[in-house]
Amino acid sequence: MWSFFLRDSSKDFPYEIGDPVQQFDTKSIWSLHRGKRKNTNDEVSVFTYDIKSGTDIKFELAKAAVKRLKTLRHPSILQFLDSLETDKVLYVATEPVEPLGTHINKLATSGPQRDLYLAWGIFQITRALSFLNNDGNLRHNNVSVWSVFVNSSGEWKLGGLEYVSSTEVPAAPPIKIPPSLEIYDPPEKSDSNKLKSATKCSSDMWGLGCLVWEAFNGPLKTRGNLKNIEGIPKSLAPLYCELVGAAPASRPNPADVITKCRKPGGFFKNDLVDSLLFLEEIQIKDKAEKTRFFSALTGQLDNFPDTVCRHKILPQLITAYEYGDAGSAVLAPMFKLGRLLDEVEYQKRIVPCVVKLFASTDRVTRSRLLQQLDLFISHLQPNVVNDQIFPQIAHGFLDTNPTIREQTVKSIIHLAPKLNYNNLNVEVLRHFARLQSRDDQGGIRTNTTVCLGKIAPHLHPQVRQRVLVSAFIRAMRDPFPPSRVAGILALAATQQYFLLNEVAVRILPALCPLTMDPEKSVRDPAFKTIRGFLGKLEKVSEDPSLRESMEADVHTATPSLGNAAATWAGWAVTAVTAKFYRSQSDTARPRPPLTGKTLSKPASLEQPSSSSISTTTSSVTSMTSLEHESADTSASASDYGPDNWDQENWGDMDTSQDPSSPIAGTTPLLNTNLNMVGSVSDIRDGWDNEDWGSLEEDPVERNCVKRERRG
Repeated sequence: MWSFFLRDSSKDFPYEIGDPVQQFDTKSIWSLHRGKRKNTNDEVSVFTYDIKSGTDIKFELAKAAVKRLKTLRHPSILQFLDSLETDKVLYVATEPVEPLGTHINKLATSGPQRDLYLAWGIFQITRALSFLNNDGNLRHNNVSVWSVFVNSSGEWKLGGLEYVSSTEVPAAPPIKIPPSLEIYDPPEKSDSNKLKSATKCSSDMWGLGCLVWEAFNGPLKTRGNLKNIEGIPKSLAPLYCELVGAAPASRPNPADVITKCRKPGGFFKNDLVDSLLFLEEIQIKDKAEKTRFFSALTGQLDNFPDTVCRHKILPQLITAYEYGDAGSAVLAPMFKLGRLLDEVEYQKRIVPCVVKLFASTDRVTRSRLLQQLDLFISHLQPNVVNDQIFPQIAHGFLDTNPTIREQTVKSIIHLAPKLNYNNLNVEVLRHFARLQSRDDQGGIRTNTTVCLGKIAPHLHPQVRQRVLVSAFIRAMRDPFPPSRVAGILALAATQQYFLLNEVAVRILPALCPLTMDPEKSVRDPAFKTIRGFLGKLEKVSEDPSLRESMEADVHTATPSLGNAAATWAGWAVTAVTAKFYRSQSDTARPRPPLTGKTLSKPASLEQPSSSSISTTTSSVTSMTSLEHESADTSASASDYGPDNWDQENWGDMDTSQDPSSPIAGTTPLLNTNLNMVGSVSDIRDGWDNEDWGSLEEDPVERNCVKRERRG
């Protein structure tokens, strides 16, 4: 029984008390410690007051502070969690914070981030004082860098409530403990005549002036330093002079400070303050306002402090998407800020949103996701990509809108390293075969070829050997000049994957007609590539022992495309890369935002320049709405299923009589060139004539199927 009365009552406090925060105990009657909640390990801050070693006056101040902290609730006042009073110590748990007096030393010495951040912090404290003075009819009487605390979100919270008093009692400032705080007392404390003209907010406005000075100049040594305004921003200097004016009646009300500084050109009128205030009020904003806000936010984030972005803005963006009507405009800033999270937090907070977004049927959302895939693909696990994301992306290959189809093709460059055998070597290549031969947009056919060249290192060696040459030869017969250029460059960039016999029998005969191509942008790389392949054959002819090393990568599972850059085809590797990313780099230019109604013509669909081989755009002159569903069913998924895949005549490229083919109606000269390729090498393009089943299937069964088809 007696053990119940003798046990340590502090064990009932559900928080563990950790290391103390240095310097704070010399500026307060409290000691500040880092702490954690016992059952969840959530971080907290614990203020402790030693009752045994203190005085009755200090103890009364401490209890008064706890009472005020419990009852005063405001976004800019320190958040109270719990308290415990024992016969030895008084404990108070709050949100995790550190004193502004120590935090401010960690900020950058200068720059736009610091200026924006200080404006936001001072705004929050001014707002808290307006709440106390005007709404609560209370004076704080202790405003300084040691009564302001900063939480993990970078928000400034007003604490130090030991000296709070009612505005109805005499305005005499209280005696501070410890004495080091007296430097922040207003001059009227020692002048009874000035004290008579004091207002309900005059002492707190003096303290706010001291806070502003220390935010820009460092610790305040003497009261005379307040006359030095060189470090104060020009937009704030006039108002600062009013805050530290000698006459108490001339100091402004905190509500007036906010009003003046929020006007255009005012100190509180900047992107960071505007953005954070908008997020606080986002629930009452309409959809059009949200769309404009999120569209502008992405470009502003680089000037915002990382702590504010990660802990304040990002959670608001996630909430806005999941529970609001923010729409796809929120995706760009959300993914940009995702880079600030560690891997565990990213998997927990961002990846579920990504999976959910890819399941959306909204075309604008899908378009934005595909454009920003490179921002988050590195965080996605292969099983998530293959099972949940790729099946959704694959629908884009069959979309009736050219923009979606093109962006889907480009997305494969990021997905390829994470795709499994079936998704990459079967599903992707099926769609690529159809797009390259039947899509009516030249830019899409071109980028399909470029993408195939870039994902070649990830393809299975047997599939790669069977597909690449046929696909690139088809591209070289395309009526769209950039597509022919892409085919040539892709052959050169992937030259290490071809057997020398194939170079002599198939590749060179296909390249030679292009030396008479009507476009010089096609002829130049054709000559260059022919010389390169001829050089390889000549070296092997002189020294047959080199053949093994030149064909070393043909059957290698994961050869490096970078190795090819060190060979004669290095120029082609660079050119293919530049081609594929041209349309993405154009995003740096101002362009109308995507909306649910219309799409502006993407840069990748502009008319190509004949003087540049790096332009891989189609000649599309207008775009359909992303929300418009075409009635055309000629490219439905069922047409390219496993049962019907080999019914397409993929080998015969003379399709001028087929009105559905993009090659129909080409010029006589081009048709002559295409026919020349057929006469030089009477070899059918085997990319799509091969069985697309498993590579491990019975070859005898495959041959039987082929004989039946020939019959």
